[in-house]
Amino acid sequence: MAAGAGEAFSRRREVAATSARSLLLTVLGEFVLPAGEPVWTQTLLDALGHVGVEEKSARQALARTAADDVVVSERSGRRVRWSLTTAGRRLLSEGAARIYGHGVGREAWDGRWLVLVVSVPEAQRALRHQLRTQLAWAGLGSPAPGVWVCPDAARAGEAHRALVDVGLDESALVVVGGTHGGLSDAELVAQAWDLREVESRYGEFVEQFADLDPEQDGGVLAAQVRLVDAWRRFPFLDPQLPAELLPDDWVGARAAEVFHARHEAWAPGAQAAFAELGR
Repeated sequence: MAAGAGEAFSRRREVAATSARSLLLTVLGEFVLPAGEPVWTQTLLDALGHVGVEEKSARQALARTAADDVVVSERSGRRVRWSLTTAGRRLLSEGAARIYGHGVGREAWDGRWLVLVVSVPEAQRALRHQLRTQLAWAGLGSPAPGVWVCPDAARAGEAHRALVDVGLDESALVVVGGTHGGLSDAELVAQAWDLREVESRYGEFVEQFADLDPEQDGGVLAAQVRLVDAWRRFPFLDPQLPAELLPDDWVGARAAEVFHARHEAWAPGAQAAFAELGR
């Protein structure tokens, strides 16, 4: 994520419970970003109202989002409209790429691991937390204290940026290669990630959305917002391991099918409903 707004909406919020601010961010990314046009305050309030957010909470979320330099207001007579800032567009664009790309098929695994060894003093807990959340967002897991791994060597750039952010890029060890004795690939996965928790969350997602048939207008708008808001957490929770390292009946594959099918099916109706709110 970008600096500025990216810090405001840090990676740890990706797994936070649904809130007025998370739903607002979803609305901005789903409808305002693609349109590239300012949006009236009332339009945002009405959209959030469809997903059960009261006006007071919606206004507070909007004010905090503006304070985080994601949106900026402009008065037009007695009305106010909002535009995404440069930082906000960058944040939402990067988030959209991660969200909508999550679950898309990947190439066969080449057997190589990215291994990162970095030490952060126990006293610097804030720094440890920042590094942990950024590395987790980049898809790395920790099988042992100070050791991070990922079966995607291409993530080395993201890992390096995380190290730069905390000022540890010159003291860390970064290695790419295959395993040779010791822990097997499967054992390494088991120590680095709790896939049972991820699988449980995917199962809940499938149960919630697989058979959902919303009504048109406000119903499909609300369904689309809740769909994307729920799915946007998985790029943080799921390290997107290659198929070779996952169970044969991995429910994440089914969840991805549900998300992409529902998002595509509901998009026209949701976009039309949101446009109608702005009239």
